[in-house]
Amino acid sequence: MKVLAVSGSPRPQGNTAFLLDEVLSELEKAGIETGRIDIAQANIKPCLGHDNCAEYKKCLQHDDMDAIFKDMAEADGLIVATPVYYYNVTAQLKAFIDRHYFLYKHDISLEFKAVGVVILAEEQGLDDTLNTLVQYLDSSFKVKAHELVVLTGYAAREGDAKDNAELISLARDMGQTLAATLKGAS
Repeated sequence: MKVLAVSGSPRPQGNTAFLLDEVLSELEKAGIETGRIDIAQANIKPCLGHDNCAEYKKCLQHDDMDAIFKDMAEADGLIVATPVYYYNVTAQLKAFIDRHYFLYKHDISLEFKAVGVVILAEEQGLDDTLNTLVQYLDSSFKVKAHELVVLTGYAAREGDAKDNAELISLARDMGQTLAATLKGAS
């Protein structure tokens, strides 16, 4: 079994990345293979919004999305993580989400046995960001809000998550819950 984590944070060592690593560590302790894609480090071009997208056999954008879609198709579980930037997901994650339009227009639906969401905000935007990710996961993968394992919290400054025992505990609990769901689905 494998869980793929998609991080929308432009900071590979930031608070979101730290908590995501805590979740992945728990999955690995449970014997589940993990992978992580840092969207900000990938070459992902924004969707061009072709009205005739369904007519193309491949997306006209030549970037890392084909490889990412392949990784996603091979995963049993998915985690999407993002800090809140200006009241919602990061621009990098939004470009990634928009590129799923190609799958939608080609009736390609990936399925996951377990799905998690990690969202950290400085002060505001948790609800809007969660709503955006729930809509994305439902429209792209038919994952309903009640099927998600969700971790939200606050971290105002870089490094705050490392000093927050409650967030660390929640991240570890999330990893254990996702592992139990995956093992129960086998």
